[in-house]
Amino acid sequence: MKKTLSALAVCVLASVTLVSCGSSSSTQAPSGVAFRAFVSNPLHLSSTGAIAPALVVVDAQNDFVSLGGVSLAGVVQDAGMMVLSPKKDLTLVASPSSDQIAVVSNATESSTTAINLPGPTESFFVWTDDTSAFVAIPSAPEPGQPPGGVGWVVASSGAIKATIPVPGAHYIVPGPTGSQVLVFSDNSDSVTLLFPSLIGTSSQSNTQLPCSAAPIAACAVSGFDRPVWAVFSSDGSTAYVLNCGLECGGAGNASILPLNLGTETVGTPIPLVSGGVIGGATTGLLSSDGSTLYVAGTPPGMACGAGTMAQNCGVLSVVDLGSSTVTVAALIPDGYHNRIQMGANGQLFVGSRTCTNVVSATETRGCLAIFDTLHSKVTVPPQNGNVTGIAPIPTRSVVYVCQGGGLQIYDTTTDKLQTTQINIVGQAIDVKVVDF
Repeated sequence: MKKTLSALAVCVLASVTLVSCGSSSSTQAPSGVAFRAFVSNPLHLSSTGAIAPALVVVDAQNDFVSLGGVSLAGVVQDAGMMVLSPKKDLTLVASPSSDQIAVVSNATESSTTAINLPGPTESFFVWTDDTSAFVAIPSAPEPGQPPGGVGWVVASSGAIKATIPVPGAHYIVPGPTGSQVLVFSDNSDSVTLLFPSLIGTSSQSNTQLPCSAAPIAACAVSGFDRPVWAVFSSDGSTAYVLNCGLECGGAGNASILPLNLGTETVGTPIPLVSGGVIGGATTGLLSSDGSTLYVAGTPPGMACGAGTMAQNCGVLSVVDLGSSTVTVAALIPDGYHNRIQMGANGQLFVGSRTCTNVVSATETRGCLAIFDTLHSKVTVPPQNGNVTGIAPIPTRSVVYVCQGGGLQIYDTTTDKLQTTQINIVGQAIDVKVVDF
């Protein structure tokens, strides 16, 4: 356990000040908090002293933990990654150790349904109908062909409506309208396109076919170099596919390869190179005006240079989509980058896992970088550990970050921890704002 029983006692005493702690409610009653953030906690300590998975309810306006919470005991074995439904009425919580997903009602702050999967997942989303979800399962058994598939499940019952065979399916990204879904497989140089409206019809094939065979429920577009993620243009007509390249065992340097979703054809690659610095590409985010793409990754052998004891670094590339060029290539912590969010005041938060942690008398460094998009400046906070969750708080100049099993609150006017912090008893794995 990240915190001890004595820490809980201290937290209870401190609840009248700036820090408070919560415990599971035996009746799972609503917390009464108007503006909530959920924090997934696999080691939540209840008021009875039992340790069980739960979602901690945080007042995201005033930065304190509610006495209420969402118990997941008896539903799933632990609590990890979370996703919200489009209407924010459901939260889906992955349980890595039990290959399950808990379905939480945000209104009642309760869960009684678990989706049972044929293998673990780290990529899923709730579809535009707000009632069903798509789940990438790399190890899903598929008779007569390599394992891997995408499950289409009913959130309310946990039933699997259909399984679409996609060998090694690892990451999925929905288009803005929900009419197309992009699937990225391990060790593949193709991208699979799913068309939800055709799943379960005569157009569905259990064999991966090229998109020229359309209309079919799933088809493959080739010509990539270990693609792992995509960011859609503002109008949804183009997917900027992230070619991970050498970092993921591919043939060349990382790049951005536009995919025209109308013609299902690829365009001209955008090299991630600026001033001799070669970038990586495992996660990305489009600016609010649609003109700039922020892309992060760790190209092999990228040295950090002066200013840190870390030997290897990642790169954040700022791509001008109008000119298809990299305008800034900034060094950030290494690792596999899979968390990126824009906070207030133009502060971009980028997180990775398995980075180089530094602990010395002169430097503490982990997997989080904060990039000031207005001044092209990088801040690496003195915190160790993997970044597993990032949630900017709307209308406030703060960002919640789960790093190293703890929850930190950053002030985007200073890029430092604000004075008021929250003590999560157990482990803080992921964080999501669940109210508009």
